[in-house]
Amino acid sequence: SCLCGSAPCLLCGCCPSAKNSTISRLLFTFFLFLGTLVSIIMIIPGVEKELHKLPGFCEGSGSVLGVQTNVDCSSFLGHKAVYRMGFAMAAFFCLFAVLMVCVRSSKDPRAALQNGFWFFKFLVLVGITVGAFYIPDGTFTSVWFYFGVVGSFLFILIQLVLLIDFAHSWSQRWLRNADEGSAKGWYAALCTVTFIFYAASIAAVVLLYVYYTKPQGCTEGKAFISINLILCLIVSVVSILPKIQEAQPHSGLLQASLITLYTIYVTWAALANVPSQRCNPTLLVRNSTGSATGTEPLTAWWDAPSIVGLVIFILCTLFISLRSSDHPQVNKLMLTEESGAGAGAGAGAGPGGAEEGGVRRAYDNEQDGVSYHYTFFHLCLLLAALYIMMTLTNWYRPDESLQVLRSPWTAVWVKICSSWAGLLLYLWTLVAPLLLPDRDFS
Repeated sequence: SCLCGSAPCLLCGCCPSAKNSTISRLLFTFFLFLGTLVSIIMIIPGVEKELHKLPGFCEGSGSVLGVQTNVDCSSFLGHKAVYRMGFAMAAFFCLFAVLMVCVRSSKDPRAALQNGFWFFKFLVLVGITVGAFYIPDGTFTSVWFYFGVVGSFLFILIQLVLLIDFAHSWSQRWLRNADEGSAKGWYAALCTVTFIFYAASIAAVVLLYVYYTKPQGCTEGKAFISINLILCLIVSVVSILPKIQEAQPHSGLLQASLITLYTIYVTWAALANVPSQRCNPTLLVRNSTGSATGTEPLTAWWDAPSIVGLVIFILCTLFISLRSSDHPQVNKLMLTEESGAGAGAGAGAGPGGAEEGGVRRAYDNEQDGVSYHYTFFHLCLLLAALYIMMTLTNWYRPDESLQVLRSPWTAVWVKICSSWAGLLLYLWTLVAPLLLPDRDFS
């Protein structure tokens, strides 16, 4: 029954009561993490060198990224594998996003596809993945790179929305605790965390100036760091202006410090893609002969920005899967209810409710209405799949000759523009109550 039944049947007897919708989201997220793990394994040097043994994947395939078979393609195999794994995960979630359009409650027959048939869904994902490895080379990698760029930019914006919401919720909760309990202790914790975030941001800015700029040249890097530093100072000052404090009493430097730290991280990630060896000490160029230039060896794709990006990706994806926001505006934007619609609906439904044949460990909380938008959830996972694909490959793509993988300026501008969009979005959350006094921003 677990092959065709609903998600709760996968719970063991020791599991606590849970909502059917929560379990389904976690299982789809598990599929995404599983695909991410497979992608990471494929770019491990030892595994990457063995991928040429796959029939048609390297030798005898006619071409590899446009390179004829008489050229050693071993340095491209991990790149190709990650792109095809990313395509498979994106196609899988796109399929379910289309299938789940306009599902309003668990009474819709399509809701059974969302919440059940997990074994068959796993087989579908495996089948799409196998098929993706047989996609002809041609222009696939070059075209799919731009799909990845657009999807990654949109997912970075979703990350920023979640980060801003998290910062506001964090500050409100600590201030509420200060009003209800030991005020000095909570205010001290608030000041300490804020100081740590700003200190880390200042240290990071200094390091960026030291390692990613030169006294002569590197104008772009200097401009990016300086502009973002000024913008962070502006939003920090705006967050504590008297009129802003009057409109939003919970607004403060904690949110601004967290946004500042994230902005500096995105700036770092952008500078790590600058295609200039002089201005980017972490630049790595891989060519079809397997040689590399740069301070990083050819043993792995990993660099520090990619590792941090992977951690942020995991946290944001779990955030999407597990919780609703404390703010109605964010719930409307993310198409998520504040609480499970219809929770407790139906006879015997609810935590601890009994059903025939034993104790019920999970319950259907969507009989009167879905607790999250199925299609939008799958679109978020689709964008997450594209983002992790670009992160694992360092946003590299083949050059015009299709024989060298380089870091393009496209990746730099996408990341920098996303940092500006995040700062503008946070600034809007501060000034919106003043500009739109008739709307409720509580």
